[in-house]
Amino acid sequence: MSSTALVETVGLKKYFPAGKKKLHAVDGVDLRIERGSTLGVVGESGCGKTTLGRTILGLLPATEGKILFDGKDVTRCDKKQFKAMWREMQIIFQDPYSSINPRHSIKKTIAEPLLVNGIVREKKQREERVRQLMETVGLAGRFENSYPHELDGGRRQRVGIARALAVDPKFIVCDEPVSALDVSVQAQVLNLLMDLQQELGLTYLFITHDLSVVRHISTEIAVMYLGQCIERGPARELFRSPLHPYTKALISAIPIPSAQARETQTEIIRGELTSPVDPAPGCRFAARCKHAGPHCTERDIPLRDMGGGRHVACVLYGE
Repeated sequence: MSSTALVETVGLKKYFPAGKKKLHAVDGVDLRIERGSTLGVVGESGCGKTTLGRTILGLLPATEGKILFDGKDVTRCDKKQFKAMWREMQIIFQDPYSSINPRHSIKKTIAEPLLVNGIVREKKQREERVRQLMETVGLAGRFENSYPHELDGGRRQRVGIARALAVDPKFIVCDEPVSALDVSVQAQVLNLLMDLQQELGLTYLFITHDLSVVRHISTEIAVMYLGQCIERGPARELFRSPLHPYTKALISAIPIPSAQARETQTEIIRGELTSPVDPAPGCRFAARCKHAGPHCTERDIPLRDMGGGRHVACVLYGE
């Protein structure tokens, strides 16, 4: 494992039973997340983004492959090892309402990880720590005795962020943390996450289907399609010159708030999705790709190193 990488996956697979067959939710994904950076993971709904994040955290057991965290193989830890690891790896969920217990006050919600992990046992110290966390995420102290239904979506998500920060993690999986929020509130939460990263040295895996959001926050971007990573590279370079036909289509579909946008051409993806249940060898995007040929379906296409941190899985770029 690279000394600068905090999280790395090697050939990571997660399959789910589908009758006598297997649904390939995550299928051979190799990723590396540098310390203090943000890896954005994008793709259509059902491509395996959330499953990837939860498998890395150990919330779902990996079928094959390795997960390395801070230089250690944590793929198949026992319960005690996972509990210690979860203090360093946390998650911010997509829905800021359903992910919080509606019967718990905000103070109790944020304090819960401190109690469960035995970090702060003294009540006064715990309450002080909760107030510090609320201040860190921009929540006024007057809300500590409020309940989730009394807060708007943005404040509820700040509660979720404070809860994740309570155990001083190194790595946080952000599972579409702003998709359920209004656009104006999205910007506030994104800026908060970026400020916290600078202040606390956090490392993020940021999962989203919104490319304009991922462009704003990510250091590097991985594009997933039906369980596989088909392109990966620095955020700026990937948006400036996407390589894979699927990535090109995704980026061309980003709305442009300009009158000149009428002159740009959106690449429309046609055709049906390949089934993720025991898929045949070959590129899984071939059925929808205008460039597809016989070589695309003969065998699986590995990620090719294009230099400059760019990787792509497509026969258009040679073998």
